[in-house]
Amino acid sequence: MKRRFTKPASKSSRLKKVGLARALSKLGYCSRSQATDLIRAGHVKLNGAVRRDPETPTHPGKDRIEVDNAPLAASEKIYLMLNKPRGVVTSASDEKGRETVYAYLPKNLPWLAPVGRLDKASEGLLLLTNDSEWAARITAPETHLDKTYHVQINAFVEDSTLVALREGVRTDEGGFLRVKDTRHLRRGERNSWLEIILDEGKNRQIRRLLEHFHLDVLRLVRVAIGPLALGQLQKGATRALTSEEKKALDRAMGLAQPQRTSIDSLYFLV
Repeated sequence: MKRRFTKPASKSSRLKKVGLARALSKLGYCSRSQATDLIRAGHVKLNGAVRRDPETPTHPGKDRIEVDNAPLAASEKIYLMLNKPRGVVTSASDEKGRETVYAYLPKNLPWLAPVGRLDKASEGLLLLTNDSEWAARITAPETHLDKTYHVQINAFVEDSTLVALREGVRTDEGGFLRVKDTRHLRRGERNSWLEIILDEGKNRQIRRLLEHFHLDVLRLVRVAIGPLALGQLQKGATRALTSEEKKALDRAMGLAQPQRTSIDSLYFLV
């Protein structure tokens, strides 16, 4: 019996295809929703032909993509931290006209997307990047990357409450909420501060958990993501991560061989 051989797939055929809108986002041009609008309006060409379907299969590293006849190339990877002020929303635009985090970013940068979210009333460390795969790993539940918060509440709680926060509770909505760790930071005459560490991300997790114990959150500040600390960065200010900070985050996420970047050269941007 003759043995049959199959020809190995070429490198180009093994490249993963993505939708055209996602490709624009991955190249750092704009958000996926903005890309969808551009494509449907006829501003985007793929290999010389106008495409109006945002889900058109595309090889970002192989196909030629143009916006208004200007060719796109992959932007240099950028990793920023922002000390988000309270009252600012984590989105590109807001239907209610509220101020967004993009008002605080340096000009003339490629499109950057927030890594996760901080709600309007929360403040502190927020990462922004055009590296969508890295951002997805930061926020993935299975990564279990610690996020550290300093939380001001309207009371002084006993140690038994801290134990209960670690053990977790089932809320009225039916969800189970817990913290990885918590401790007292300081106490005032009418309120106190707790340090709370999460290794999972659920909508308004800290606020909902404390509400279960009839505690009001007065301030909620994220001060660290994994080994990356907010430090002395002023409110509303941004700066690029150093190469060592990026590598430390990669190690914390279990990346054995962190991607090589030249982000130290981006300091002049901020």
